[in-house]
Amino acid sequence: MSNIPSELKYASSHEWVRAEGEGVFTVGITEHAQELLGDMVFVDLPDVDDEVDAGEDCAVAESVKAASDIYAPITGTIVEINEELEDSPESVNNDPYGDGWLFKVKASDESELANLLDAEGYKNSIDED
Repeated sequence: MSNIPSELKYASSHEWVRAEGEGVFTVGITEHAQELLGDMVFVDLPDVDDEVDAGEDCAVAESVKAASDIYAPITGTIVEINEELEDSPESVNNDPYGDGWLFKVKASDESELANLLDAEGYKNSIDED
């Protein structure tokens, strides 16, 4: 069973969101998603200052099995990317909720968080898969 931290919010497309304060949110992919993908070999991240819309694909995770789009869970501006992943994409596998984070977004409308799932809702969504 995948680890699903209760303090995070989740998109049904397997991204997680953590509030960092001042309207900034860290985004990554869930442990469940990285298990499905397998060993990461490359992560293509958006650029800082890119504008992203909720539900829009904005990054790509490539594993030994497949390439998978990563979607922005909320609308906003990319304020930071995890540059460590360029040399260590396996961090997504080893620590998906810590060192394996992907990017940080400054939300344009924090009310969009209400559209995301809590841990139990996300667990139920993957149990249905």
